[in-house]
Amino acid sequence: MHILLTGGAGFIGSHLCEKLLSQHHRVDCLDNFNEFYDPNIKRKNVAAFSSNKNYRLLEGDILDWSFVQDVFQSNTYDLVVHLAARAGVRPSIQQPLLYEKVNVQGTLHLLDLCRQYRVGKMVFASSSSVYGNNNKVPFSESDPVDYPISPYAATKKAGELACYTYHHLYGLDITCLRFFTVYGPRQRPDMAIHKFARLIYTHQPLPVFGDGSSRRDYTYIQDIIQGVMAAIETCKGYHIYNLGESKTVELRYLIELLEQTLDRKAVIQYLPEQPGDVAITYADISLARTELNYDPRTNIEDGVHLFAAWVKDAYVQS
Repeated sequence: MHILLTGGAGFIGSHLCEKLLSQHHRVDCLDNFNEFYDPNIKRKNVAAFSSNKNYRLLEGDILDWSFVQDVFQSNTYDLVVHLAARAGVRPSIQQPLLYEKVNVQGTLHLLDLCRQYRVGKMVFASSSSVYGNNNKVPFSESDPVDYPISPYAATKKAGELACYTYHHLYGLDITCLRFFTVYGPRQRPDMAIHKFARLIYTHQPLPVFGDGSSRRDYTYIQDIIQGVMAAIETCKGYHIYNLGESKTVELRYLIELLEQTLDRKAVIQYLPEQPGDVAITYADISLARTELNYDPRTNIEDGVHLFAAWVKDAYVQS
């Protein structure tokens, strides 16, 4: 297949790009290398692919209509995997208009170009944040998601709705994947596990918002990639799937695991809870298991061990 992968130089994108290339798909990696975090990290993520004849880097912005139109006009794609987005709950509260523009308008650009240039399939990266403070656990795809508690979550719900509209009007086959707190090597430096590991390893104070009792469904990157690949292979109709580990981990336990694997003690600084944060995320993955053969296998202990080894290696090299 010839695949357009937006956000392909990021954390999830670069791992997916690696997997697709290993299966001899042609991948056009579109990324704008914005300043949300150090662009050199993203360039390093994809540097190893540059010599692969099936890989091409397209540097540009999904908000630049003439640029993305030229991309579609110049190529014949079998499928679009749309991972590009402004990410993060807390930053979205400070910059809601930017998040709306990139995550909603940017998604509509891609959907409409798929319509115009007859690209019939898309896999769209949504988020567990759409569930908000869902009272029912685990979270199921059939649960109402009408009460997002951050602009980021609202834009991801809007993206799902736009995808359904284009499926209904134009027959596009679209699969929306709600990711649950993905971690592993190359994880964004602002995300909790990476940030905590860095602060513990360098003996800096570790900010904990709340009392440490919040729980997350942490999902190892290779498990996520298995689910995304299954979605690519089975994309037909309109579907939404949770991709998580379907286990919850308390923040205090996560910190203990990082202390053990890094062999360093955390200096914890307790702070008030943050607006937009939810108390728990917990994925019901029965639908993905049944329809995608999704089968996450990495428990948090093994995943943190693998991640900590990567962090140590990164600091030794830096």
